[in-house]
Parts: sequence; structure tokens; C-alpha cells
Amino acid sequence: MLLSIKSWLFETPSKDCMASYAKSGDNRYLEQLIALYSNDLYHYLVTQSNTHLAYDVSQQTWLKVIEKRHLYQAQTTPKAWLFKLARNTLIDEYRRQQHFVELEENTHLAAQNDKSENNLNSGDLTSKDSHIGSSNISYEAFDAALKQLNFVQREAITLQQEGFSLTDIELITQSSLETIKTRLRYAKQNLKRLLGAYNEQA
Repeated sequence: MLLSIKSWLFETPSKDCMASYAKSGDNRYLEQLIALYSNDLYHYLVTQSNTHLAYDVSQQTWLKVIEKRHLYQAQTTPKAWLFKLARNTLIDEYRRQQHFVELEENTHLAAQNDKSENNLNSGDLTSKDSHIGSSNISYEAFDAALKQLNFVQREAITLQQEGFSLTDIELITQSSLETIKTRLRYAKQNLKRLLGAYNEQA
């Protein structure tokens, strides 16, 4: 009896709360969603924009969750659906500000690395890359390198580091699996090159 009372008093967030919120509209589930995902959502948005815009788009995204909750399908990963809303909101905001965002892959930056890096395959697409995760690379250096990538490469690597599967990234970016693999491959090639240059200067 004591256990059931404790569970009722101190209800922990459930990863199914998006489905519960979509069905009921109960703000208790919305609060659980915010507790679960708000920090990760802001981190994604700030890597794709700046602190001011990330905050603004984050607030807009939660309003869209309220407006569009009936469109959520339970078989979808809640976090992926939320990030898809955020991404679309961010792009809409960029367009409103007449800020150009390249949403197609631009391979020019990585072209010089193709011969030396063409052995990368889907098995290499992890956040534990030897250069990217190297302990002698500071957060500031990695962040600076990340910001030099184009929008879609930076987005792909950020989403993977958030723990999303390739299938989730397909949903969020509305891109094909092969396109996502290409973006991740070029992103890691470019990060290796940029961080390698940082090591040489250090």
C-alpha cells in the first residue's frame, strides 16, 4: 500500500507520455514531456542557430506540440516527433527572416578527403569516432569545428550524438537513409580535418 501511495505522490515521467498527452490533452503529460526533452531540444536548436533563436523556436515548438498533439502517432518515437516539429519551426523562422539555409548536401568541403576516407561505411557512423571523441580535443575546439559544417551535416552529426537512430533521423529531417549516411560521412570527414588542423596549431 505504501509503495502505491508513493508512486501516486511522486509520479516519474514516462516515455509514453506523448501518447498519453495526444489522447487526453492533460497538461500533466505535457509537463512530463518538457521535463524529459526540453534540455535536449534546446541543445539541438542552439547548434543549428544561436541562443536567442534557439530559445524562441523552443517556445514555439512547445506551442506546436499543444496545437498538433492529435497528429502524433504512438508508433513514432516521441523525441523524434518533437525534434521534427522543432526543425520545421526553425526552418520556417529562417525563411521568415530571409536567412538562407542550405538543405541539400554540399560535398565540396569534403571532396578533398574522398580518397583517404572512402572506406567509411555505415558501421563507422557512431558518436565514438576516434578523432571526434578524442580526449585531447576541447569542447570549444569541437564546437568551433561543428559550426563550420553546413546546416545538414551539422544537423546529422548533432542528431546522432543525441542518440537518435538512422530511422529517427530520417523522420526528423524527412530525408532518405542514403542521404543521411552521406551527410554523416562528410560531416565526420570534415570534422576530422578541422580538428586535425586544431591539433597542429595546439
